Amino acid sequence: MSRPVLLIAGGSRGIGAATAKLAGARGYDVAVNYKSNAKAAGDVVDAMKATGGKAVAIPGDMVSEEVVESVFDQAAKALGPITHFVHSAGIVGDASRLDDASTQTIREVRRMSTKHSGKGGSVVMVSSMAATLGGANECVWYAAAKAGVDAMVVGVAREVAKEGMRVNAVSPGVIDTDIQPPGRIERVSPMLPMSRPGKAEEVAEAILFLLSDAASYVNGANIRVSGAR
Repeated sequence: MSRPVLLIAGGSRGIGAATAKLAGARGYDVAVNYKSNAKAAGDVVDAMKATGGKAVAIPGDMVSEEVVESVFDQAAKALGPITHFVHSAGIVGDASRLDDASTQTIREVRRMSTKHSGKGGSVVMVSSMAATLGGANECVWYAAAKAGVDAMVVGVAREVAKEGMRVNAVSPGVIDTDIQPPGRIERVSPMLPMSRPGKAEEVAEAILFLLSDAASYVNGANIRVSGAR
């Protein structure tokens, strides 16, 4: 039997990298998309190949439809038809347009739909607890963008539910990755319900569940991976 093919937008670091490595260990062939850090993406690919899986690194800033289409084409050419997709790309900074990137990516993901000659599949968007908490005094704009992702997941899931597609999300809380501003982990950890930040691997476990057949009737859902925050 052919192995499932997973494309991860933003798969070179943090949650994306942890998801790629876990997916590789569980039988997926993985295309690791990255914006600029070729070494980090290469390290992830090497780690997956070391466990016997197929993996490829694909550069591309997923903020334009042309780049999104090119990344999907390259992934399919290298590994075969894409059956699973994780959108983990994003930054915390004034120039980011996560709402635009996510919308364009989902539009391109529709090639997986049976309506468009695809074989169906599963999509997981990486949202954030900021969408619920609001990001006051830190990142209100980021929270608003992620709230848009949450609404989009529900809407798109309902649109493609009869086309062999599942679309879900995870909402991480404070996760110890390099997207965090310096000093923030130490500052907020004492205020967290579990008195510690989450790990990228803990989020990856939730993502792999949503991608898997074990979640075959989970569609339009958003799993909080936030340690009760």
